[in-house]
Amino acid sequence: MKAVVFYERGSATMEQVMAVYPRHKAFLDTFVEKGQIYGIGPFAGRDGSMGIFKSRDIAEDFVRNNPFVLEGLVGKVTIKEWDDALL
Repeated sequence: MKAVVFYERGSATMEQVMAVYPRHKAFLDTFVEKGQIYGIGPFAGRDGSMGIFKSRDIAEDFVRNNPFVLEGLVGKVTIKEWDDALL
């Protein structure tokens, strides 16, 4: 079963986010290269973001080791298992 990660925006400034972004992108790319993530990105208005992962274990690993999370740049994080009816 797939898993969806929802990030709520924290109190970090855009300057703080952009300072960590290169490490976040490099980390994210390892999941992309392994085919473990189907999509990820911010919502319109930049009030949060989401990612769709191959499994809950992969989603949990992503959250646990994501530089944005480790640096305290995001607010609440929610992981929900998702039964994708199309695949």
